[in-house]
Amino acid sequence: MNALILDKTFTKENFTINRLPTAEYDNCIFKECMFTEAFLSDVNFVECTFIGCDFTNAKTKNTSFNNTTFNNCKLLGVLFNSCNPFLLSFTFTDCNLQLASFYTLAIKKTMFKNCNLEQVDFSMANLTQSSFDRCNLKNAIFDDSNLEKADFRTAYNYTIDPDNNNLKGAKFSKNGLAGLLTKYKISIS
Repeated sequence: MNALILDKTFTKENFTINRLPTAEYDNCIFKECMFTEAFLSDVNFVECTFIGCDFTNAKTKNTSFNNTTFNNCKLLGVLFNSCNPFLLSFTFTDCNLQLASFYTLAIKKTMFKNCNLEQVDFSMANLTQSSFDRCNLKNAIFDDSNLEKADFRTAYNYTIDPDNNNLKGAKFSKNGLAGLLTKYKISIS
């Protein structure tokens, strides 16, 4: 059984050099910590907050993120699809998630706010009722994704094929309609 670490704050720790001990971290705060290429396998984060942390290429095999918040974090290339899917839930605000993957994940009601989601893979993900508030979705991949009731009204640079994704009840702004019509190669002015 993993150790339980409650209500602890970690500030400017480098978990790339000193591996984060395998444990359940409950209601912990991580400020400006380095997780670059760190091994987070089998670590459980429950109701934790990450502020200004760098997770570039962190290894997340079987990592649990339950009701976890990321603020102003760098999460380049993180393969969230390798995480433990049980109770997987998180919120991202002011984060850079370029090249991350949420492939096949059921992450309903996920909030992405003011995030860079360039080249993120959302293929076959269930993003029902998720929000992409002021997010850059340039070259993000939506393939057989469930985007039912998702909110894209303030998102930009997206290309989503309505024939290949479930968009029932999804919300878009008039300015973003071109991103739904790209495959038709028509001119919109």
